[in-house]
Amino acid sequence: MYFSQEKGLIRDAKRTELEGAAARLVIARIKAAYIGSKLAIVRMVLTLAAIGVLCLPFGSVVYTAPFYEKTLSAGLVGVITGIIDGVFLKVPQFLQSAVFAQHTKAFLLPAGVMAVLLLIGVAVLAVYLLSFLRLEQTARAMKNLALAGAAVALLGQIAVLVMAFVKPLPATPAAAFRAGWGGFAAAAVWLALFFVNRAMLIKGIEPAYRENDVKRRELLHKVRAGEVDLDSLSLPVMESEEERAERMKALEEALKAEEEGKEL
Repeated sequence: MYFSQEKGLIRDAKRTELEGAAARLVIARIKAAYIGSKLAIVRMVLTLAAIGVLCLPFGSVVYTAPFYEKTLSAGLVGVITGIIDGVFLKVPQFLQSAVFAQHTKAFLLPAGVMAVLLLIGVAVLAVYLLSFLRLEQTARAMKNLALAGAAVALLGQIAVLVMAFVKPLPATPAAAFRAGWGGFAAAAVWLALFFVNRAMLIKGIEPAYRENDVKRRELLHKVRAGEVDLDSLSLPVMESEEERAERMKALEEALKAEEEGKEL
């Protein structure tokens, strides 16, 4: 019975060593992707800022009628506010109105730019959350998406400014179109995100793996596949000089604590 227990404990210790190495590899990739360097931390901030900057208005339209005055802004805050007070839900009606139709159609341009950037932002966020799985590939995808987002924001905002100042809509007391500047702020954030990912790719995104952990993971796959018998492995399965020093230090501390306990 004691022999069987000891054999089981040894097997558990070997399995724990191999599985712990596999877990440390995942943790190392997570650290490298999110907080492994100053660039990684800046990328995390910019990824969130790329969506947060969409709260700034890209353009807006002011509706004025007897006993009615509402502003519909092409920004996340403006859209949410418009949904709450009901003006955003009336856009289909305004498009059919002889009084509001022209300015409402103009509003669709900055709103469309913001919607496209929101889709790109959600895609970037999804890729970022999965970046620890494929460090280089996801950074390259984020770089390309960020460049596309910067181009959409910049060109879209320029088109809004042209429509507002170069070819302005006819003045009417019922509605007025106003250009925003959120597109330029969004373009700056997206460009910064592009250059940060580019710098990370040039520098290289290398996780800080412990010695022998990659070999332990490969050996774990072979054990699970039945190619290697766990009982045939030594204990520890693999051990570097640093790990051996740590193990001996922990053993000495445990023995010292046991002796002190006996003296008490």
